[in-house]
Amino acid sequence: MNRPKLGTALRTLAIAGVGLALAACAKEAPQDALAPEGPVARQIDALFRPVFWIAAGVFVLVEGLIVFAIIRFRDKAGREEPKQVHGNTRMEIAWTIVPALLLAGISIPMVLTIFDLTPSHEPGPPCPSDEVCVRVIAKQWWWEYEYLSEGEPNVVTANELVIPVGKDVFLELTSDDVIHSFWVPKLAGKQDVVPERTNTLLFSADVAGEWEGQCAEFCALSHANMRLHVRAIPEPEFDAWIDEQRAPAAEPATADAIAGRALFANMDLFEDRGHLEFACIQCHAINGLEGAGARVGPDLTHFASRAKFAGWTLHNDDETVAAWLTNTRALKPGVVMPIFEGFLTPEEIRQLTAYLRSLT
Repeated sequence: MNRPKLGTALRTLAIAGVGLALAACAKEAPQDALAPEGPVARQIDALFRPVFWIAAGVFVLVEGLIVFAIIRFRDKAGREEPKQVHGNTRMEIAWTIVPALLLAGISIPMVLTIFDLTPSHEPGPPCPSDEVCVRVIAKQWWWEYEYLSEGEPNVVTANELVIPVGKDVFLELTSDDVIHSFWVPKLAGKQDVVPERTNTLLFSADVAGEWEGQCAEFCALSHANMRLHVRAIPEPEFDAWIDEQRAPAAEPATADAIAGRALFANMDLFEDRGHLEFACIQCHAINGLEGAGARVGPDLTHFASRAKFAGWTLHNDDETVAAWLTNTRALKPGVVMPIFEGFLTPEEIRQLTAYLRSLT
């Protein structure tokens, strides 16, 4: 049997390694966890880097010794069977103590970082004055954010988390259905979002900016379409944004938008067509619209002010909203929202689109 030459094998391994490294390169990486842009992410990064290099050093040492042994003691024609030995007390003690010391050295900063990043208070009121408290409810496949306020109505929005610069943000995370995971790589670590349980996450942004995130736990068909967006703005702008979000929905100004509002709230129409459960008002809340208080789907009070929708995957423009209303599942497989194609007329789709796009 012809054995492959060692040089050929090494060249193949090198080419494969270079190819793998190049495959990991990206000109723009909006979710690069190795480029932290917030205090919490920088703390995590400061812990990760020394641990990585220690692990890399151990890997190179161990794998190097294995490769050396393979090359130095490889079988050769006419070579006698090597002397059989086993057990070396000094070596066994060394390779037990050294890893134990390494793990002990790593565990100290790791435990200190975990305690430092753990929120100092439990979920629920009151919210400390130096924090912004947000209840995050994960749903298949989008995020609901409820800004918790004392003495004022809570603000409810979806998919885009708006926060003030320089202020801690305390998240209370739970799920309405399956296990999800909240992750904004450049600002904080991952946190599981579990049904019937509230986990917490504390982070902040020290500069104004925008960051992408996603669900990092497989949660069924449209898991990849469950993205999120964090936007940090100066605190005075944030206070103004909160006031705007508390305001009722804008009044429609065009004939199509007015007709769309009537259609949105018209349960009789949907019942007459045999599908009362399709009625928009059954699932969506709109502040100021009588009867629209359900929160099965996203709150739509200021829908048009959001740059994207449907789990932060679709651009919020007339054409895309109309396509969404026509056939939701063509754009987001598995979504609960019904398909209106063939149920609503093209004119009714246009009217609903005009109304939704008027909700600034």
